Amino acid sequence: MPDSRTPVVLIPGLWLHATSWQPWADLAEEHGYAPLAPGWPGEAATVAEARRHPEAVAGLGIDEVTEHYAGIIRALDRPPVLVGHSFGGLIAQKLLGAGLGRAAIAIDPAQIRGVKALPPAQLRAGFPVLGNPANRRRAVSLTAGQFRYGFGNALERSESDDLYERLTIPSPGRPLFQAAFANFARRSPAAVATSNADRGPLLLISGQADHTVPDVVTRSAYKLYGDSSAVTELKQFPDRGHSLVVDHGWRAVADHALRWLACRGFPGRDTFHL
Repeated sequence: MPDSRTPVVLIPGLWLHATSWQPWADLAEEHGYAPLAPGWPGEAATVAEARRHPEAVAGLGIDEVTEHYAGIIRALDRPPVLVGHSFGGLIAQKLLGAGLGRAAIAIDPAQIRGVKALPPAQLRAGFPVLGNPANRRRAVSLTAGQFRYGFGNALERSESDDLYERLTIPSPGRPLFQAAFANFARRSPAAVATSNADRGPLLLISGQADHTVPDVVTRSAYKLYGDSSAVTELKQFPDRGHSLVVDHGWRAVADHALRWLACRGFPGRDTFHL
């Protein structure tokens, strides 16, 4: 019999390996969904292997990564729900706007074209990449200290260091440059079809202690959807940083996402196809 479960495509952002989604995938499966957590193009199957071969992802940009996930989605037998974190959240929005998903949840999504807010914390978090123009063509690794500022600032240092050791990988610098200069590019890959009224519902989630994608950036993105009659909602988590999808509090975020999907008519098992 054909699988009646609703597919969920989990899209990571920079510096976190795709396996960081495993707890989410397990929970989604328990709730009757069919989760997939594919890595970025060229990303090795393990954290250790990805660290050994940073050149495999060097130079990747937003368009290449978006098309990679678009190809995965087109191969499914039905449109999925999209869940993305950081740059994965930006990509989820692009895919939803292009009609390649039934619904999307973008968690601390990277800055899209049209967002003008540029808080000092975001500049500091992005400096390890943006501080050197040569990083456009490189894969860049964070230090434990840089990870703590950008991801783990709302955690005890021991937890931040543990996440850093277990989950982080080198990531391409190019997407950060594309997002940073999106408002100066006529055809920016960081542009999203925010006025599309025919897309599925979108939930934006913000950690209000986030340094990498501060709350004001997510709120600014939310306002850009004001010209669309499609459903767009915002959920803010106080005192949560950019690590909110992988740290000890991940379950609260995941539970909210699952409740939202159910309320919006996307249960784990799609009765329409039974």
